[in-house]
Amino acid sequence: MPGQLPLAEQLDAFRSLLSRNETLTEVMTRTATLDLPGWYVTAGCLFQTVWNVVTGRSAAQGIRDYDVFYFDDTDLSWEAEDAVIKKGQEAFGDLSAEVEIRNEARVHLWYERKFGVPCPPYDSTESAIDSFAATTCCLGVRLEPDGQWRVYAPHGLSDVFNLVVRPNPVLAPREVYEAKAARWTREWPELRVLPWPDGTPA
Repeated sequence: MPGQLPLAEQLDAFRSLLSRNETLTEVMTRTATLDLPGWYVTAGCLFQTVWNVVTGRSAAQGIRDYDVFYFDDTDLSWEAEDAVIKKGQEAFGDLSAEVEIRNEARVHLWYERKFGVPCPPYDSTESAIDSFAATTCCLGVRLEPDGQWRVYAPHGLSDVFNLVVRPNPVLAPREVYEAKAARWTREWPELRVLPWPDGTPA
């Protein structure tokens, strides 16, 4: 199992499995042309591709969208982010999948209205990825100018390969974690979902 390999070999296996999702690699290639500061393709499209491959499914099965995060704190207006979103729509318009682009420097402006808890301003794309509801989600990949993959995985890759969903109670409330986990297990019943830690406020 890849989750039992040494870290360097896990990284090789991770890249190999993600490369089987042609939509994902195309999103990465096209995003690299947009010149977005600190960008990553992140979240569900990564770990769900791994889940699909290790459970014998088609690499892109059940993946609803492809998230692209970037970080630009030089202009926090909606108009600036919307201009980037429109550039993305032109770049990804012929793909069969939905690609969502978000400036993580702006998240604190709307997060509490959507999720009911305040979000301190992020200082990087990585700090945004760190706050996902499950540690299994905390992943980012991008193509560097030299064509190499940069992989951000602050909690490692073993849980991803081993189909373990682990809570990350640093920002998102309990109900967000549990709703996501319930949705994922309907699509991937092989998952092992770990409970929200006792004593942590919902």
